[in-house]
Amino acid sequence: MPWKERLHILKERKELRSLPGIVERIGPRVRLKGLKLDLSSNDYLGLSQDPRLKAAAVRAAEEWGVGSTGSRLMSGDLPLHRRLESAIARWKGSETALFLGSGYLANIGVISALGALVDTILVDRLCHASIIDGVRLSGRRFRRFRHNDLAHLDELLAKASNPSRVLVVVEGVYSMDGDVCPLRGLLRLRNRYGFVLMVDDAHGVGALGRSGVGVVAPRLANEVDVQVGTFGKALGGYGAFVACRCSIRDFLINSMRSFIFSTAPPPPVVAAADAALKVVMEEGGRRRHLARLAAWLRGVVRDELGLFTPSRSHIVPIILGDNRRALEAAELLQQAGFYCRAIRPPTVPRGTARIRLSLSAAMERSDLEPLIAVLK
Repeated sequence: MPWKERLHILKERKELRSLPGIVERIGPRVRLKGLKLDLSSNDYLGLSQDPRLKAAAVRAAEEWGVGSTGSRLMSGDLPLHRRLESAIARWKGSETALFLGSGYLANIGVISALGALVDTILVDRLCHASIIDGVRLSGRRFRRFRHNDLAHLDELLAKASNPSRVLVVVEGVYSMDGDVCPLRGLLRLRNRYGFVLMVDDAHGVGALGRSGVGVVAPRLANEVDVQVGTFGKALGGYGAFVACRCSIRDFLINSMRSFIFSTAPPPPVVAAADAALKVVMEEGGRRRHLARLAAWLRGVVRDELGLFTPSRSHIVPIILGDNRRALEAAELLQQAGFYCRAIRPPTVPRGTARIRLSLSAAMERSDLEPLIAVLK
């Protein structure tokens, strides 16, 4: 059978995936074959178990139930959704916002909808799979430009017959490299060519920027046409948002298939997201602690261990190259009490298999010092 042949190929390449089987979560640790510090989580601020988020979810379930009962365009549009969207817009400095079930739904929906309005889509080579899937669903011609290479992007834009009908998509923080997009350079190019700019800041929102707004500061909100962010990472819950102008939101409500044909996010999810937003805006100490912890770890990896990492954020990958070597390193780290997963193709380019160390504000330096000894 063809799927068995495919599985055999993946196994031979050391690219076969399996579910880990976590049985318990205690703070920044998980239990599976013993208690381990979780360095694979996207819970960057440690909010997933915050009692305020839990309480908000419980209250919403008691008042509204556990389901939204339909899509937003049918019976699923609740005051909870609209209140959260207004709060997101104020936080991001945008005219309005739209809340969806996940970042994947947001990316495939926004890009495939906007694709109807442009001739070409230009995407950073290291953009997430959900972005690439959205591009493919759009049916539009697309090109990938070299990662964070503004000169290459400029070259491609100069060749476009009508640059104003080009959609450029980047990420704020790249999830596998931990580096950040050159936003100011992108805005200079946007001012020159007039293209539509979309920034997916899933891994920056909550963890970076004043009040946790991410890579795009509120004063720049009108210069970035579409911002996508998620509540499933630093904000500890589930769901995603699109921050944009009112005219774009109206267009998406009428064109974005992943929004039109999806059940609305359920009340407990929306209420927890609203509570998380308040915590993120009020408790900057979490972000500052995370930033200090990440800066320390990046310095140790580069200076003491002599290992390469492109990171400029709380995501600190150690690129090992070979799949087998990455798997062996992950296994050794797990044996030593650190839950890490080997990241291999097709998630990352072939020949760049790595260990991705994902930090949380719930961790202390003392939690990570034994990790350095194991890596040495």
